[in-house]
Amino acid sequence: MAIKFKYCRIQGKELAANTRTGKGIFSMLNQMVTNEVMDEEDVGLFKEIDSWFAEELPWPPQCQRQEKVICYFKTENSEMMMKMINPLMWLLEKYQHPYSMIYTNFPGEIVYEDDYQIVVKVDENVVIEEVQKGWGPSDVY
Repeated sequence: MAIKFKYCRIQGKELAANTRTGKGIFSMLNQMVTNEVMDEEDVGLFKEIDSWFAEELPWPPQCQRQEKVICYFKTENSEMMMKMINPLMWLLEKYQHPYSMIYTNFPGEIVYEDDYQIVVKVDENVVIEEVQKGWGPSDVY
């Protein structure tokens, strides 16, 4: 039995100043455009896809106000979204920009939702725990 995840986020290693969380895919690519990392043709591809998302997806008010929130795509109806995201992940790969795909059923406190995405309040109560003792076979340690 495979676990079905409700939400997906694509984020980088660099942290956004307001959320202290990995920047999302659009933020990463916008920064790459600003830093003139990409070829002109690739910038055009990004801008075309970015425009499509701007037309198709509502822009959550929390994001407009740059609140401490992060966004996830809903996996249940994200087929078209992922079809449009794949070329953006290809751009990250082409320019060797590290990223991770985060799948979860427990994203945190949802403060906005539409048909394709959710916006989650950043949990600032980070818990840092000591490294636990090994849990493997005792002869390994």
